[in-house]
Amino acid sequence: MTTKERIGVVVSNKMQKTVVVAVENRAPSRKYGKTVVTTKRYKVHDENNDCNEGDRVRIRETRPLSKQKRWEVASIIESASGQKAPEPISSETEQS
Repeated sequence: MTTKERIGVVVSNKMQKTVVVAVENRAPSRKYGKTVVTTKRYKVHDENNDCNEGDRVRIRETRPLSKQKRWEVASIIESASGQKAPEPISSETEQS
């Protein structure tokens, strides 16, 4: 049996050894034929807590690890570390 793999983006890493990965699927609608984007979120095992929000990762199906975890991080394709966090706007600049 082949192992399923998906590519998605980490949307949450607030749990210990677990990340939430959103995987997009683009398919034409059955009735109208317009391309529809559906997003599915997977709970994924991250043993070393390496993943951060915004990282693009490859996930692999595995045996059940908990009630909702059936996937593990196979590799990090692209890191989001190059992005800058937005700076908060101070009240002084709003008054000017």
